[in-house]
Amino acid sequence: MTASSAPHLFCFGLGYTAEALARTMLAKGWRVAGTVREPARADELRKLGIEIFAFDRARALADPVAALGLGAHVLSSIPPDEDGDPALDRHAADLIAARPRWIGYLSTTGVYGDAQGEWVDETTPPRPRLARGRRRLLAEMRWRGLVPAAHVFRLAGIYGPGRSALDALREGRARRWVKPGQVFCRIHVADIVRALIASMARPNPGQVYNLADNNPAPPQDAVAFAAALLGIEPPPEEPFAPERMSPMAASFYADNRRVANDRARQELGLSLLYPSYRVGLTELHRQGH
Repeated sequence: MTASSAPHLFCFGLGYTAEALARTMLAKGWRVAGTVREPARADELRKLGIEIFAFDRARALADPVAALGLGAHVLSSIPPDEDGDPALDRHAADLIAARPRWIGYLSTTGVYGDAQGEWVDETTPPRPRLARGRRRLLAEMRWRGLVPAAHVFRLAGIYGPGRSALDALREGRARRWVKPGQVFCRIHVADIVRALIASMARPNPGQVYNLADNNPAPPQDAVAFAAALLGIEPPPEEPFAPERMSPMAASFYADNRRVANDRARQELGLSLLYPSYRVGLTELHRQGH
């Protein structure tokens, strides 16, 4: 397979999840390109073999035809800002002209808002209460309005190598805030990558998929389990006190829901490698992460 004939992935925003997908597709022989903002980050990714293009709201792609190519697979992980979705605001027409084979948009389960601990699935009407959730929902609608329409992936809390309760404990950042009845949903980055690849193989433009594991659980329990893996005492439990937390951290406790993943399992054939935080954290610890 020559470089020109290799399938092509273009990522708007090569963050944590998009980089994990990029590494996987590079290993499969794909050509991978994407956008970053920081020069140091660009240098790091070029060393992996990723073609890098500068992009942000104030700086459109200098040559969108060269960047996007024709018939590529396109992933966007750039969150919307107060003015909207930067990728669509600058390049919606270019995306349509490029005739992508597949488009994926990484959103958040935050669009569902507060379900008071009950289960939600893709048929549940989104009712985001937080401003960032409302922006996400508007962005979803715009991506699903493209031709072809994007597949929307609503992600639970992402964890994986370098980004887990194990790292928070090692770095002294972990807290065990206790809010009675509160649960969080999580998804290992490797399972996100597997879902995206499965969707590329079984495209269904405009479809929405929840990506969460099978084990919604109180956040303090995950920290305690990680501490046990490390052989250390967990931080003490503390009553939930938003006035003692950063606004961002406190905001995660504003909504309480359990997220069902049946559609991804049934339509994409997704079998989770890490169906619970216990399985995921145990494997991360075994691997030395």
